[in-house]
Amino acid sequence: MDVFLMIRRKKLTIFTDAKETTTILELKKIIEGILKVSPKNQQLFKDHLPMEDEKTLLHYGLTSSIAKAQCPGSIGLTFRLENGEFEPVELTPFSSPPDLPEVMKSDTNGQEQSS
Repeated sequence: MDVFLMIRRKKLTIFTDAKETTTILELKKIIEGILKVSPKNQQLFKDHLPMEDEKTLLHYGLTSSIAKAQCPGSIGLTFRLENGEFEPVELTPFSSPPDLPEVMKSDTNGQEQSS
């Protein structure tokens, strides 16, 4: 069955799908095809814990019943720095809509609020 994934790094988000039996290394190769970064220079994270290349998505609880198209499973991505270490996991929060202007707000009685 298909597992839908949202792979995030800083402000970058990649949406992809894979099988529950896909290994982390295979997923890194998919990312390599998109970002042109070698799998050895990528580190994937689930819940801020590093994922191991030989393990499958199923091992990390990413199943078709949990990671659906409407609510994809989230994976963090980091790259290797020049010093050989991986950068820290950084996921920029998604933006939220701005507050409604005061003229569009109303109280619970449907009347305009007074300032």
